[in-house]
Amino acid sequence: MLSRRHFIMTSSALFSAPIAMPAFAKPSRREQWDAWDAEVTPIGYDPATTNVWGIEQRYLPTLVEANPGLTPGDIHVDAVARYLYHILDDGTAMRFGVAIGRGDLYEPGAYTIKRKAKWPSWTPTANMIKREPDRYAEFADGMDGGPTNPLGARALYLYVGNRDTYLRIHGTPQPWSIGSRASSGCVRMVMPHIIGLYEQVELGSMAVLYPAEDSITASS
Repeated sequence: MLSRRHFIMTSSALFSAPIAMPAFAKPSRREQWDAWDAEVTPIGYDPATTNVWGIEQRYLPTLVEANPGLTPGDIHVDAVARYLYHILDDGTAMRFGVAIGRGDLYEPGAYTIKRKAKWPSWTPTANMIKREPDRYAEFADGMDGGPTNPLGARALYLYVGNRDTYLRIHGTPQPWSIGSRASSGCVRMVMPHIIGLYEQVELGSMAVLYPAEDSITASS
């Protein structure tokens, strides 16, 4: 038989506030970035040999001899060979395969890298939406960063003076496009390649995009 004391204690338990369950903490931005980096980087990744994307072997990162007189730290894009060169201090350069803009969307010129971003958001330009509304209109308000974002894992933002040209050197979720003319004007790179390059590029460096009819910035 229950005592009055037992009844009171039991009743109190029934009507007490529920015990708070521990909540799972939302990952920090850095933790999210690290998780995405791991998602797009093959296990056992070796820049010189890993090619799960099936691109031409010559587009894998390769150390080459740079042409004399080029400024260390700068980037040169050979639009004919579809190569990007990052000039190093010792007269060499790291060479990467890239995709460039379709037709007249590719804009050769000399630009300053004034911004860098990890896993950036993306918004198509008004011209992109006007040109291809079926493809871009749904993203008019922007798209958050992530593995399916067109800017990929990293982006280098190209400026003329203080004017953002909306041209980027960036990663791509479409690695099969490397070696082609595929973008809306930007220079695309394989995700792990741009992740590796990103840390080596300093703000204020130049990015020279050569005409698609010309070559050549460095020799192997």
